[in-house]
Amino acid sequence: METVFIFGHKIPDTDSVCSSISLAYLKNKLGVKAKPRVLGSLNKETKFVLDYFNVPEPSFLNDVKVQIRNMKYNKTAMINEKESIYTSYMKLTELGCTGLPLVDDEEKLKGYVNVKSISRYLIEDNGYTLKTSYNNILKTLNAKEILRFDEEIEGNILAAAYKSETFLTSVKLKTDDILIVGDRFKIMDYAISSKIKLLVIVNNNTLPADLMEAAKVNKVNVISVPLGTYKCSNMIRLCNYVSMINVNINPVTFTNYDYRTDFLAISSKLGHTNYPIVDVQNKCLGMMQLVDASNFDKLNVILVDHNNPVQSVDGLEEANIIEVIDHHNLSDLGTNIPINFRSMPVGCTCTIIYILYQENNVEIPKDMAGLMLSAILSDTLLLQSPTTTDRDKETAKVLAEIAGVDINEYGMKMLKAASSVKGMSVDEMLDADIKSFNCNDVNFTIGQLLTLDFEEVARLEKEIVEELNSRTKIDNKLALFFVTDAVKKGSYMFYNEDGAKLLEEIYGLENIKQGIYIDGFVSRKKQVLPPILEYFERRG
Repeated sequence: METVFIFGHKIPDTDSVCSSISLAYLKNKLGVKAKPRVLGSLNKETKFVLDYFNVPEPSFLNDVKVQIRNMKYNKTAMINEKESIYTSYMKLTELGCTGLPLVDDEEKLKGYVNVKSISRYLIEDNGYTLKTSYNNILKTLNAKEILRFDEEIEGNILAAAYKSETFLTSVKLKTDDILIVGDRFKIMDYAISSKIKLLVIVNNNTLPADLMEAAKVNKVNVISVPLGTYKCSNMIRLCNYVSMINVNINPVTFTNYDYRTDFLAISSKLGHTNYPIVDVQNKCLGMMQLVDASNFDKLNVILVDHNNPVQSVDGLEEANIIEVIDHHNLSDLGTNIPINFRSMPVGCTCTIIYILYQENNVEIPKDMAGLMLSAILSDTLLLQSPTTTDRDKETAKVLAEIAGVDINEYGMKMLKAASSVKGMSVDEMLDADIKSFNCNDVNFTIGQLLTLDFEEVARLEKEIVEELNSRTKIDNKLALFFVTDAVKKGSYMFYNEDGAKLLEEIYGLENIKQGIYIDGFVSRKKQVLPPILEYFERRG
């Protein structure tokens, strides 16, 4: 069963995180292998909630782009560098590819060999030397073991093509020679007495008893092959270790975690067709062929508390979105197949998830109830936000009972944990809960910070405005920052200086100034955002 990853928006808040965790719990209970994830660092409030109910923080999800590990590459396409050239060629033929990664006994990548390099070796290399294992010779020549004293055979290849008398008088044999011979017993005797490295007897011939004993004494390796002298002389070079070929010892490689898009770009530039896949220790995991690039699995994902691609994970267009559960306005999100899309006009995504528990008759444990309650209290500012519905209030009451907490008492604890800004930098304040929007090709951002200590924020007004100004120099028309006081039930607004006149028109204000207090403004979704969208839509 494939894993489904569940996550909220890029700047995690309590609703997005608790929705991911509680929905993942429900999905697993229903037989779906699901894992919650987060797309950024958790804020103080969310950390307080998870600690309070003893729930571990979800792992970070960097992106959902297709990686090499999601692609169907050949995990058997490699060959040990100590295999023979013949065996390597046969594997190339079997796999239908033109090249293979070479590996050592621990499967560490040692190089790369292809059909072209094998052909060049056979045609251009005039040397007749052998360096290989005894077993490789047996396997390649379909030979029979007569005597074995060495596991590795290395030496110069000779064939007894002369008459016996000529050979005995004109050829000086050495201990590292490898001699191919037929049934010429005088030459065999000469070779054995010279203590050569290997005696290869063709046409399935063997040694007579006296020569067998002499070969044992002199520790001469002996094999018998079914081939004739000519065929054996041509085939024996294929017994060599494949690493003997002039291989590419530094081939272009990819790791399991490289992206498919990067693979396509690099392979298009280089024009190669085969690429070894390795891990961080340079262990070979197989080989990717260019034709494999279109054969891959997408990650399955469920979006909670958002449906806007701009606010979502990087690479979302490369994933399978199988479900969305949200309480925000609809964006331009598109999918390739029909999906489950649950959207309701409630104050919190966890209210919808509670309904899903009820619909599927799944019992809610104490910790999941605590998380869902926390999300509702956070998103509705302790059930005081104008986004709060009767369904939110009813759900919060049931969840509080299951979690064993008092709504007001616990809610104030959570609010105090979230509202401290002591020690926070300007960037941390602005990015604590920020969302990006686009309307009629106009980009803007709205950040919101919940705190009971506005004075601590106000003393940083100059730095805040400078940062908001810098954020509109590229492609944003507006950069807004609302500091919300849940007790006073209003917000203080900061903005980029060039947006002052625009904001006066949007919100019907006069002579606005930085840090202006707007009574009743506590909801980004219902109070801050709609007038901006309406303004830009009218001027579209």
